[in-house]
Amino acid sequence: MEPSKLGMYFEEFEVGQEIKHSLSKTIFESDNNFFSLLTMNHHPVHTNLDYAQQNQHGQLLVVGTLVFSIVVGMTVPDISGKAIANLGYEDVKHLKPVFVNDTIYARTRIISKRESQSKPDRGIVYVETVGYNQRGEDVISFRRNVLVKKQNA
Repeated sequence: MEPSKLGMYFEEFEVGQEIKHSLSKTIFESDNNFFSLLTMNHHPVHTNLDYAQQNQHGQLLVVGTLVFSIVVGMTVPDISGKAIANLGYEDVKHLKPVFVNDTIYARTRIISKRESQSKPDRGIVYVETVGYNQRGEDVISFRRNVLVKKQNA
C-alpha cells in the first residue's frame, strides 16, 4: 500500500492553478456551541436560538472564526501538507453568513510563488482560498503565504 500524499512540494505548485478541495464539512449546532465555548465567544446570535430568531437572520449564525478554521483545515491535504509554516493570513472576508447545518466546501487558486531568499531548500507560495456553501455561494475568502519544502532539498 502506498502512503497517502499530504500536500505538494514547492515545485509542484503552478501559478494560476485552481484546486477544488475534496474535503467538506456540515457544521452542526454542537460544532458551533463547542467552538463558541472554547473561544469564549458568548454572543447570543451564536448560542441562543430565541435571541437569534428575533434578529436579522432569524436563525443561529456560525461563528466566523470557526468557518475560517474549517476552511483552512480543508486545504491542508492539498496546500500546506508539506508546509514548514503558514507565514501570514490577509484579506480575510466574511462574504455571507453561515448557518447551522450549512455544508462548507473550498477551492484555492495559486496566485504566485517565489524561492526563499534566505534558505535554498524552500519557497513561498501565495494563495487565495474561497469557502462556499451547499448552494454554491461564496461565504469566506482569504489569502496567505505558505512556506513550502522543495522536493529534492
